[in-house]
Amino acid sequence: MKIETDRLILREISVVDIPLIHQLNLIPEVDKYNTLGLPESIVDTENLIHPLLQAQLEIPRVRYIWAIEDTENNFMGLIGINLGKQNYRSAEIWYKQHPNYWNKGFTAEAVKQILNFCFNELKLHRVIAGCAVKNIASIKVLEKTGFINEAHHRKILPIRGQWVDNYEYAILEEDFLK
Repeated sequence: MKIETDRLILREISVVDIPLIHQLNLIPEVDKYNTLGLPESIVDTENLIHPLLQAQLEIPRVRYIWAIEDTENNFMGLIGINLGKQNYRSAEIWYKQHPNYWNKGFTAEAVKQILNFCFNELKLHRVIAGCAVKNIASIKVLEKTGFINEAHHRKILPIRGQWVDNYEYAILEEDFLK
């Protein structure tokens, strides 16, 4: 599945993306608010990605992960959704982007496209997103794309041996379709 804008191509990841994903996951600034930590080797990244590739074959699908590329097919980052229980019609969105593409509106553009997919294609009711309270850039992306801060969870994220606070954001179908 491919989603395109004037500036972006979102395409489902494949095995050929593993080296690019590995390089992205090695960047300390990208990992700063991530609970995964830096991979020790490409084998760690392979072990992370292979189950996600298998999930693409499952019916019903419970997760989607897209590579974010510019129109010249340069890998910029990742964006994904994990679907919740079917009767709740909900999902959680997440993203990570290479620092070369920060502060240019690309992440917000990708989030808007995935929200469109969530609400118009998957017919979801609610999409949530979490981020560390100090992750100002992610907070700006979420608020710019219509998410509302609904909760502050204390010391919930295990990041480099420390417990970090997290905000939980949400957007409803009715908010998005306004």
